[in-house]
Amino acid sequence: MSDLANCVLPGDLKYHIDFNVWLRDQGDGTFQLGMTDIAQTLAGSVIHCRPKKAGKTIKAGKSIATVESGKWVGPVKAPFHCEIVSRNEEVESDATVLNRSPYSKGWIVCIRPTEEAGDYQSELLSADAALEGFRAYMAKHDLAECSHCDGFEE
Repeated sequence: MSDLANCVLPGDLKYHIDFNVWLRDQGDGTFQLGMTDIAQTLAGSVIHCRPKKAGKTIKAGKSIATVESGKWVGPVKAPFHCEIVSRNEEVESDATVLNRSPYSKGWIVCIRPTEEAGDYQSELLSADAALEGFRAYMAKHDLAECSHCDGFEE
């Protein structure tokens, strides 16, 4: 586990810095994907999350879900060409789980790389390798530290 200015980065995940997402290898060729602690802090209190439907193919850098908070509406981007295998119904019915549990209950979709994904692994970093990139990302977005609500779970 890495910690950067109170921002939690679990060591068992891979990270895409530019899109501010994490991926958990499911061991079967699929990955759970969610927003990082940094992303949920920047978004503020999340009120809606609308993942794309299972079976949909998404190109790298395109929206895999739309997230809305009191101060922001925007896409959660796919880190590589992929197909959505499933989506988390819990975040659809209660989007605040993205703030409370970004790395556990707050996964958004489960994806599988497509043939067009190519060498997608080179874009994904371990928590330790991602620290400097996230430090620069936080500075660019004027984020001094992550804030956690009561009941925050990793």
